[in-house]
Parts: sequence; C-alpha cells; structure tokens
Amino acid sequence: MKLMECVPNFSEGRDTKVLDSIADVIRSVNNVTLLDVDPGADTNRTVFTMAGEPEAVVEAAFQAIKRASELIDMSKHHGEHPRMGATDVCPFIPISDMSMEECADWARVLGERVGRELNIPVYLYENAASKPEWKNLATVRQGEYEALAEKAKDPYWKPDFGPHEFNPKSGATAISAREFLIAYNINLNTRDKKKAHDLALMIRESGRPARDADGKLLKDKDGNKVIEPGLFQFCKAVGWYIDSYNRAQISINLTNYKVTPPHLVLEKVRELALEMGIGITGSELVGLIPMAALLDAGKFYLKRMNESAGIPERMILETAVQSMGLTDLGPFDLDIKVIEYAIAKQDALVNLNLNNFCDLLSTDAPAPGGGSVAALCTAMSGALTAMVSNLTVGKKGYEGAQESVLDLAEKAQAIKEKALQCIDKDTEAFYLMMDAMRLPKKTDEEIAIRNARIEETTQKAIMAPFETLELSLAAVELAQQVAKVGNTNALSDAGVAALTALTGAKAAYYNILINIKGITDEAFKNDILSSSKAMIKQIETLAAAVEQDISDRLR
Repeated sequence: MKLMECVPNFSEGRDTKVLDSIADVIRSVNNVTLLDVDPGADTNRTVFTMAGEPEAVVEAAFQAIKRASELIDMSKHHGEHPRMGATDVCPFIPISDMSMEECADWARVLGERVGRELNIPVYLYENAASKPEWKNLATVRQGEYEALAEKAKDPYWKPDFGPHEFNPKSGATAISAREFLIAYNINLNTRDKKKAHDLALMIRESGRPARDADGKLLKDKDGNKVIEPGLFQFCKAVGWYIDSYNRAQISINLTNYKVTPPHLVLEKVRELALEMGIGITGSELVGLIPMAALLDAGKFYLKRMNESAGIPERMILETAVQSMGLTDLGPFDLDIKVIEYAIAKQDALVNLNLNNFCDLLSTDAPAPGGGSVAALCTAMSGALTAMVSNLTVGKKGYEGAQESVLDLAEKAQAIKEKALQCIDKDTEAFYLMMDAMRLPKKTDEEIAIRNARIEETTQKAIMAPFETLELSLAAVELAQQVAKVGNTNALSDAGVAALTALTGAKAAYYNILINIKGITDEAFKNDILSSSKAMIKQIETLAAAVEQDISDRLR
C-alpha cells in the first residue's frame, strides 16, 4: 500500500486554540492519521506529523495550510526559529511503496493548489526544487518573513506557484519531498560525555579536525583545518550526557536511512566502543520509524545468525528490537513506534479472527465478498510456500537447496503480506463505488459528476482484484519452485499452495469480470481484460503442472 508522511511546520506554538483547529481539519480527512503535534513556545512553532494514502495526505495538508492562513498573522509573529510563513514548510516523505519522485510530484500538486486557491507564494525545495540553488531550505528562506517584501520586487525570487507579491498575513510557504529522518540514540555504559562525543565525531558525516601524532591540529597550506571525514553519509551525531538516564548517549539524526540504516551505525559503534573499553547497553528510537528500516535490521540480524528471514513480519521486527536493544530505556511498542502499524485501521477485516471473518462473510452485508476471499486464498498460498521453505531450512539431505528455500521463504512472505492488504483494499474499493452510485443525479451537472465518479471508483474496484491476480501468478510460480526443492514431507502443502493460488486467481478474475461491464473507458477495459486472460491462462497451466507432479509423486 502506498503510504506517505507529511510534516508541516506552522508558525504558532503558544495558542492552543489555533493548533487544535489545525489538528481538527487534518483529522476530518479520511485515510489520514495525525500522529503527533509538537508545539514549542520559545520557537513559537509547531510541528505536525501525519501519514496515510498520498491523495488523502495532500488534501489534509491543503486544509491545514488553509486553516493556518486564516488563523495566523505573520505580521505579528515572533519566535526563535527561522520562518517565512504561517505554514513555514510542508515536506512529503515516502514511507512505503512510493518513490521520491512521486512525493515530489505530490509536492507540486499541493504547491499549485496553495498558490492558486490561497494566493500564497510557494517555493519548492529539496527533492522537489525547481532550481539547484533552491534545494537548500536555508537559501529559500534567507532573510525570513522580513525579506519577503523586497523579494517580491526581484524577478529571481518569483515563486514556483502563487503570486509574485508580498502576502503580509500568510507570508510564503516552502513545500518539498525529502527522505525520512530517523532520530536515534545509542546508549553507553559510561557517564563520560567526552567519550560519547569522540564516538560521535568518528561516525558523523562532517567528521572531525585531523590531528598529528602529538595531538596538534593539522592545517592545509592555506592555514585551514584539515577535516577527517566521518564513517557514514547522511549521519549527524553528537555526544551528550542524559541526567535522567544517568548515562551518556550518542545522539544521531539519520537523514537517509536507505543509505545509512541505524543498525549498521549501531554495529560500527559497538566495534569502535569495544576498542575504547566502552559497552553499548542498547539504543533508543525517538519518534516513529518506517517499517522498512526495522525490517531491514531484523533481516540483517537473522541472516547473521544463519536463520531464515522468511518469517512473519512481526517476528522480524521483534528480532530487530531485541538485537538493537531498543527496550533498554523503556518499552518498545511496535504498534506505536512503527508508522504503518500506528496508522493502521483497528477495524480492518484483516484483524478479524477466522470465526468473525466467516460470520461476517455469511451475512447479508455487501462486503466482504468474493474479492476479499480471493485475496485471502492468495495470502494462504504464500504462507504455505513460506512454511514448506522454512521446513526445509537446515534439514539434512537438503544442503543443496538452502539458498533457494531461504530466498523462496522471503518472497512468499512478501506475497502473503501484500495479499492480506488486498482483503481490505477490495472491500474499501467496493464501498467507494457504492458511495459514487448514491450521488445526486437531478441535474445534468450532477449526472456528469456522478458518472465520472462511478467510472473512477469502478476502475479502483477492478484494480483491487487485478492486484490479487498478479500476486496469485507470483504465488503459483513460487509453489511450483518449492514443490521441486522443498522438504518432501511437506509435498502436499506445496500442492495446496498451488491450488489456493489458482482459487485466488479465478476468484479475483470473476470480480474483475463483474465490474468491467460498467467501464466506459474502452482502452482501460481492453488492457485489463487482455492482461487478466493471459495471467489466468498462465496460472491454470502452472497449477495443473504442479498438481500432476505432486499427484505422481504421492502415489
């Protein structure tokens, strides 16, 4: 599922009524979760953190910027933090299944709308910047609010969107796409701040001044200090002493965890600290973390232990928590600290137990239906392939298959997780289509709006089972592979994996066919039908081959 985070900063940190009003408009948008509100009285600035589906997050961001423009008067604003607008900055951050360019595109969509509808000058920065020199926020914001009147007279400072005019009440807003920032601390068994800072200097990107063997600072021919680079890119770090913890910490900001993940920094610090006679007692995550970062950590430690990483998601995450010592200073609740879990709907179908799911399925409720069952069958196919793979890991007589089954287990778990998400995607798409059909149709304008919405939601209702169909094809391919190399004691399970993939595929196909009749976009209809028929044929052929192979071997 595509998930995006947004962290707008508003130039108000003291008036709770203003902050509550902004929070209310964010919460009013469906499919968005307001994760945190962090006000600062001295800075007179508040950081909001929200996440959800991209289109919904953009809508929530716009509504929040609009409310801020109504309630905050920049001509009266004073605070310690640099600022140039009522909504000072509004960055989008990819969380899952999204590229940085997609986030940059959404930043442009929001910027255009803010400029057009609210008459606020908008500058794009970082990964959405329209000029190389505007990538740096400090450059865009130079002179702050007080410089905007003069900038409005300079063609160079023509904003990306909105009027090239001074807006005395709202100022200007900077919108961007950037990587997720992980605030991460490493705990030491010492109270010595200097030792912590020495370690911080070694790992941070900016490094430290180089010294000779006698400890004297080295300088170049121009008299400038020679800097010894740090070990990690996108890493900012300092050492400090925390009185409440009675220990020193290395405080770290990782500005691109995809290049420099926290677990690799931790392992290097453990190595360096050991050389200094210092022990690492654990680490601390400040705020939330994308699931991908913690999954990567868990898989790293599992593979280092020669254990399968093709296990359930939460088990991988727990491995990361334990290996990184994230409970050293207090409890670590995955449902609170992992973004995807923190914003997950508690009433999702996927959270029901088997009895409740089947009971609901058996009632006259319009959903869940066959599309959700198709996704469930596909998820079970992936789960069975992962099971057979894990039953083969480390088993005598299967030494030559170890690399294959370890890989199959991970791929099968990924199919399982994606298919489980499709259970609710299918139902949500169905309800959106029903909502569209209930729209008024008394006037020509209402009929046109209703028809367009029906077309849009029907396409979404088709794409949900189409995704399940794609996953079913991948699932039956894995089932065929594990049937060939997996533990023969679980051969029947490999066969059931192929059968459930086939069932999921055909069920998904039926749901595509029943909805495709309502589509008016002939190009979309022909493309979906052609692709679906081709996949069904492939799946039927593969499933039949697996069934024949297993039947022959079980006789």
